[in-house]
Amino acid sequence: MEKHKILVVDDEKHIRMLYQEELEEEGYAVATSDGEEPILELLDRERPEVVILDIRLGPDRSGLDLLQLIRGRDLHVPVILSTAYDSFQHDLKSIAADYYVVKSVDLTELKDKVRGALANKPA
Repeated sequence: MEKHKILVVDDEKHIRMLYQEELEEEGYAVATSDGEEPILELLDRERPEVVILDIRLGPDRSGLDLLQLIRGRDLHVPVILSTAYDSFQHDLKSIAADYYVVKSVDLTELKDKVRGALANKPA
C-alpha cells in the first residue's frame, strides 16, 4: 500500500524534524522544506496529499502568501496552517486554509487534522 505524502513547510529545523519523525511513525511519507524553495515547484515535485504550512517563515516570508499561491494553483490539496500564534485567525488570507493548528510539542491535534484532511479529500 502506498503511503500518504505530507509536505511540511517550516523555517525552524527542529519543528520540521519533529513533525517528520512523528508523522513517519504514523506511517506517512514526509517531505520537508524551509520555505525558501518556490512553493509551486515543490508541490510539482513532491505531489503531497496534505500540506502543513507555518505562517511565519522568516522576516520576509509569510505562509499566508504561500497559501494564496497554492490555492491559485490547486484548490484540492488540504492545507493545515501551523503557527505559534493565534492572531492569524484575524487575517483574511487565512480563510483559504482547511485547518489550523497552534504549535505544540504534543502533536495529537496535528495528527488528527492530517487524518481528517486525508479522510475529507476529494477523490
